[in-house]
Amino acid sequence: MGQKTNPISNRLGIIRGWDSNWYGGNNYGDTLLEDSKIRKYLNARLAKASLSRIIIECTLKLVTITVCTARPGMIIGKGGQEVDKLKEELKKITDKDVQINIFEVKRPDLDAVIVANNIARQVEGKIAYRRAVKMAIASTMRMGAEGIKVQVSGRLNGAEMARSEMYKEGRTPLHTFRSDIDYCHAEALTKVGLIGIKVWICRGEIYGKKDLTPQFTSTKESGRGAANNERGNTGKGFRKRKK
Repeated sequence: MGQKTNPISNRLGIIRGWDSNWYGGNNYGDTLLEDSKIRKYLNARLAKASLSRIIIECTLKLVTITVCTARPGMIIGKGGQEVDKLKEELKKITDKDVQINIFEVKRPDLDAVIVANNIARQVEGKIAYRRAVKMAIASTMRMGAEGIKVQVSGRLNGAEMARSEMYKEGRTPLHTFRSDIDYCHAEALTKVGLIGIKVWICRGEIYGKKDLTPQFTSTKESGRGAANNERGNTGKGFRKRKK
């Protein structure tokens, strides 16, 4: 049952907020189309900047776009020149004033979108898919994730018959709504056809009420890695050295 629903949409309003925050009213269709155009353009324009999320907030005369990326320097450019260029380009799409905020993803190995796109680019670059997946799983678990699951589907290794392979480590409880599970479906365009890559990453569990409004002042640490950082050296096996 857990495979039939997108884990992100399944948790909307519980532990996850919306990526588009605006009221359409009578112009709902136009605003939705504008939202889609912005996302499509930014994903194509900033394909090499390791994008994670694009959050869009619209008012009558202003569109605020928050871009979450693992490589903010690539988007900002020298002295913010690239951002100014991007603003002018987006103004032509929206016909409104555009404000761009850039937020750095501190731990890209715990972001399903970045991990899935990295695997897809490696598969396109003719790296063995098993090696790419296993390297991604190892780096994600090293960063403190509770679990990761990767499914690769298509004509793997150029085989005549398409097949699916799944690799797991740790736990990914898809039915537990308090589990912070990130998900992404990426595609690799290879010579023999399309290869689909699905990634589920469990970053821990969220207890209590969560504020769903998008806040990007600081990153929230979750999972085993953060718990160990908070404990510091006071955990088991630590002894105070005698002077």
